[in-house]
Amino acid sequence: MPFEFKRAPLDGLWIIKPKRYSDKRGYFEECYQSEVFAGQGISEPFVQDNQSYSQKGAIRGLHFQKPPYAQAKLVRAVTGKILDVVIDIRSTSKTFGNHFSIELGEADGEMLYLPEGFAHGFAVLSNEALVHYKTSRYYNPEAEGGIIWNDPDLEIDWKTEDPCLSNKDAQLPSFKALVESCSPS
Repeated sequence: MPFEFKRAPLDGLWIIKPKRYSDKRGYFEECYQSEVFAGQGISEPFVQDNQSYSQKGAIRGLHFQKPPYAQAKLVRAVTGKILDVVIDIRSTSKTFGNHFSIELGEADGEMLYLPEGFAHGFAVLSNEALVHYKTSRYYNPEAEGGIIWNDPDLEIDWKTEDPCLSNKDAQLPSFKALVESCSPS
C-alpha cells in the first residue's frame, strides 16, 4: 500500500502518509491515487490544485467556502514546515466547533484530508514553506468565509511568536459571530 491512513480526532479528517522510496539521489513518493483514497471513503473528485509560498510567521486562514461551493481539501507542505489548523463548522457534526492542528512538513510528507465543512488555515513554522492542496470544488469568491485566527473562544496555539496576516484575514469574524449569523431568528 503506497499510503498509511490514520483517523484524526475530528470526524471525517484523515492524516495520510505516503510511502517514500529513498536512495542516494533523493526520494520518490506517490502523492495521490484516486482508487486507494476511495477505498478509505475519500471519493470526491479533486478539480483544482492550489499552491502558496509563505515566510516564517505567516498565517493564512482560517478560510472556508459556503455551500453549495464547500470544498474538501488534501493539504501538504512540499517544502518547509507548517502548523495546519482546521475547525469543524458542520452544525450537525458531533465535533462541531472543535479544532485540530498538526505539523505538516517535507521531512515525512504527511498530508491532511478534510471533508467539506471545515475552516482551514496554517502558520509557517520554518523559514519558508511551499504548501500545496487539492480542492473538490472550484474557488468561488462570493462563497468565501472565514474565522479570525486568534478567536479567544477557540484558543488555538499557532506556535508562532510574530504572526503576519493579510488585512483581510486580520478582520475575519469570530466563530461565535459566524454561528450567530447562521442561526435562524
